Amino acid sequence: MTRTVLSLEEIHPAIHSKLGGGHDAVLNQVKQAIASNKVVVIGMKINPFVKKARKLLSEQGIEFTYLEYGSYFAQWHPRLAIKMWTGFKTYPQVFVNGTLVGGYSDVKKLVDTGELAKLLGSTAQA
Repeated sequence: MTRTVLSLEEIHPAIHSKLGGGHDAVLNQVKQAIASNKVVVIGMKINPFVKKARKLLSEQGIEFTYLEYGSYFAQWHPRLAIKMWTGFKTYPQVFVNGTLVGGYSDVKKLVDTGELAKLLGSTAQA
């Protein structure tokens, strides 16, 4: 699948320097966590689906690294940078073995079908 992104030809050259960047430290932190951990959950305070995803993984005995970026009231710039990088519109964003598998409902489906255990090479029951 290809994501639609505005081409540089459709952006005035005077503003090219304003494109992207600005949150490289956040993206590097996320990339490093994904590269160093089997399961990473990226979320935010207050969001009930982030809490559900973390609870579900814990109930399955799956260890994960949790990165939290603000709440509905703070740190929306870093969260937006992550959304733009992944192309995934909501939180949580769950990565398994370096691959974005989706949010809470997607992880729940993987658990229910036994696919998450297979991805992790585990014998855990869904």
